[in-house]
Amino acid sequence: MALRFIALLLVCQLAGEAFVLWTGLPVPGPVLGMALLFAGLMLRGGVPEGLGRVVDTLLAHLSLLFVPAGVGVMLHIAMLREEWLAVTAALVLSTLLTLVVTGLVMTGLIRWLDSRQIGD
Repeated sequence: MALRFIALLLVCQLAGEAFVLWTGLPVPGPVLGMALLFAGLMLRGGVPEGLGRVVDTLLAHLSLLFVPAGVGVMLHIAMLREEWLAVTAALVLSTLLTLVVTGLVMTGLIRWLDSRQIGD
């Protein structure tokens, strides 16, 4: 049963990759695959119990997916030593920008929800 849901996740990723190759969109294939999965789950009206269990298991082992990124950082440590200032600035600025945008969106959504409740 779990194999069926793992296959579903992989088929969605494959469909996203194929769509990106076919259209040339500048979006990662797995992102489109995730959007396809989301659309399918919305049409279905929820997440099947088996899929929920498979995804929970994958999320429990999510840290393993960061190992390749860590290896890549160690592989390019010399370049990071040379460009540490630019990398640090990019990380700090992108983090601050993310916090500001998230705060603004959250504030806007709260105001929007409040105005809907007052109007009802």
